Amino acid sequence: MQDKRLEGAARLLEVMDTLREKCPWDKEQTFESLRNNTIEETYELVDAIADGNMEGIEEELGDLLLHVMFYSKLGEEQGRFDFGQVADKECDKLIYRHPHVYSDIHADTPEEVTKNWEALKIRKKKRQGGGILGGVPRSLPAMVKAYRISEKAANSGFDWEQKEDVWAKVKEEVAEVEVEIARKDKEAMASEIGDLFFALVNMCRLYGIDPEMALEQCNKKFIRRFTHMEAEADGRLFTEMTAEELDALWRNAKQEEIHNS
Repeated sequence: MQDKRLEGAARLLEVMDTLREKCPWDKEQTFESLRNNTIEETYELVDAIADGNMEGIEEELGDLLLHVMFYSKLGEEQGRFDFGQVADKECDKLIYRHPHVYSDIHADTPEEVTKNWEALKIRKKKRQGGGILGGVPRSLPAMVKAYRISEKAANSGFDWEQKEDVWAKVKEEVAEVEVEIARKDKEAMASEIGDLFFALVNMCRLYGIDPEMALEQCNKKFIRRFTHMEAEADGRLFTEMTAEELDALWRNAKQEEIHNS
């Protein structure tokens, strides 16, 4: 019996071929013109994941898959590669990076798998003349990039001996930010704040926290509480209220959230 997954992929490939031939918009697209759309679709998937919206995840995965096939179609038209070659190359990469599955290397924990994975990537980069951090995409958002940089550096052996040691670095960076604030040197302040962010991202990595998700949860929590404050203000502008009144609204919003949780 035909695998339904393969049937779905084949159908989408056929739809892609048809759209590229007959749709005025699809016919005009290039690698460059699709780039921003791909970034947007990726963030829409991330939003669906953060919301735990399985229906949304399914839909956004489809949109991303369409982009993969679209880029593959463009590569096929240029005689460079097609979807089958893209998939085969990925299979080769996965097999190479999973020697604990396809060879005689042992890895019994997710941490050992990750360490082996990064070691293989580093070996390949060195053969190609690249450095350990060369594989981190330049276009990644700064926080995600910081996490990947610190992760790769740690997997190469450059890390704290104990995860608790990172707190000394965080405190050191906080103190350096305070010094630059007192000096009112904005350029130095920005540099030290960047160092503090990087130290906090490292702290998240060492304690198994995704900093992007942690910050997004905080964003959502602040939006909920601020919206509750607006409702409780009953039409009054915050600029017309005292600091004590605003603080009371904020504390009420927090208590309401705790009560409803």
